[in-house]
Amino acid sequence: MSKIQNNWTETIESSNSIFNINLRELLEYKDLLLMFVKRDFAATYKQTILGPLWFFIQPILTTLIFTIVFGKFANLKTDVEPKFLFYFSGVVIWNYFSDCFIKTSTVFKDNAQLFGKVFFPRLIMPLSIVISSLIKFSIQFILFIAFVVYYSLQNHSQIHPNFFIMFTPIYLLLMAGLAFGGGLIIAALTTKYRDLSFLVSFGVQLLMYATPIIYSSKSLNSSIKIYAQINPLSSIVESFRTSFLGGTNIEVNSLLYSLIFMLVIVFCGILLFNKVQQKFIDTV
Repeated sequence: MSKIQNNWTETIESSNSIFNINLRELLEYKDLLLMFVKRDFAATYKQTILGPLWFFIQPILTTLIFTIVFGKFANLKTDVEPKFLFYFSGVVIWNYFSDCFIKTSTVFKDNAQLFGKVFFPRLIMPLSIVISSLIKFSIQFILFIAFVVYYSLQNHSQIHPNFFIMFTPIYLLLMAGLAFGGGLIIAALTTKYRDLSFLVSFGVQLLMYATPIIYSSKSLNSSIKIYAQINPLSSIVESFRTSFLGGTNIEVNSLLYSLIFMLVIVFCGILLFNKVQQKFIDTV
């Protein structure tokens, strides 16, 4: 019996790899990315009475509570006066991180039906979250700048913005990278360990208290300060605050540490995301 030869004209096989990051493919879907950004931004306060006004109300109310509770009652020391502006600077940049991180960490669960019906590069979804959250940050940032200008024009003001303001895009890039990479890691793990999704908001709240949002790291004693320095978010928040409110020079070494930490987190996050995205629809 003669041996049958299979002369295939084409071979179909999976080319997906956990190391496969097709940036060209992401650019080809830029219109879809823009559509998701619009959707995320519009859906945030859909069917609310005040709508986009919450972009201004939320940080102001949070800052007022911090000023009263931690500034007046607890009497925590701050680098500059007024304490309202000290807390507001931390709240604005922290809101950007927390929004990106929380929404990215639930991207599989929140979009399971869409992922199961339509093919598109899965990284488009978390990228859209980072960009749409940037729009919210921009609105709150304008309000922050208005307060900075107002207080800096007061007599005997301690507010002295400096040229480090030019590094603001770098601060945002570091924050976005840490939120993006960390969110991807949590999103990948929650496909198997669903309990993590219930701990995300609580964990972010605890992380906020481990970051100099309501206090200055300079007020910490040396035994505690070292733990704050391990947190890669600390140097970003303090550098952002120093740039706009004034103070000593930013610590470049600490920012380099945050940069290296961010790159590692993003790399690990994308690897896990690429590994899980092929099978997550069966488990979510």
